[in-house]
Amino acid sequence: MNGFAAEGIQLKKRYERGSETVRALDGVDIQLQEGTVTALAGPSGSGKSTLLNLIACLDSPSEGELWINGRNVANASERELTAIRRNTIGFIFQRFHLIPTLTAEENALLPTLFSRQKTDRKRVDETFERVGMSGKRNLPASQLNSGDRQRVAIARAVVNAPKILIADEPTGSLETSMRDVVGDLFKELAQDGIAVLAATHDLELADVCDQTLYLENGQLASKEESSLFKGEALATAAVDS
Repeated sequence: MNGFAAEGIQLKKRYERGSETVRALDGVDIQLQEGTVTALAGPSGSGKSTLLNLIACLDSPSEGELWINGRNVANASERELTAIRRNTIGFIFQRFHLIPTLTAEENALLPTLFSRQKTDRKRVDETFERVGMSGKRNLPASQLNSGDRQRVAIARAVVNAPKILIADEPTGSLETSMRDVVGDLFKELAQDGIAVLAATHDLELADVCDQTLYLENGQLASKEESSLFKGEALATAAVDS
């Protein structure tokens, strides 16, 4: 490990589907530096969710090395992976996954129920202030709009001070006006030394990140090779001709 919060070396993930072998990832190298925001872009089926799940220690690679916070976890036991998920990684789900009958604060504090550390009330207060939810922390999640639910989801992901924050399509269910808010929050969290990785179809969100990685058919590609830009390139060529 060279000081990275996470590093994947030639990561491969295969699934057996009947008699067919699906290569979800096929030799991916990735480095997440502390204090940076990385976008992971690519079309549906390119391997983004698979890569997120590996780095979040929700799954294990078929081949390759995966270093998380200085430890190779490629062959770690489920018990070890659980501890890493609890102490090192925060995850923001695309659909929020809040419990509607709990308040915003109760939802955000759910990770602390599984932590062996005492809840840091000062950090909780600072987290709610940072995500702009101090005045709504006692409202049930069912009364929050989608933007506020995403703010609570972010608070929940960082309440235990993770080293790595992983977000799956963080603006996919939000109005366009929330894109800049989420991007700014990620930048603020990175200033605390957190490595942020966000899988997204939102290229405007990707533009404000420190780096953008493009996946195509389970492999890293250049921006020019990404199918996300093929239509744009064809349109430009048509205008030029």
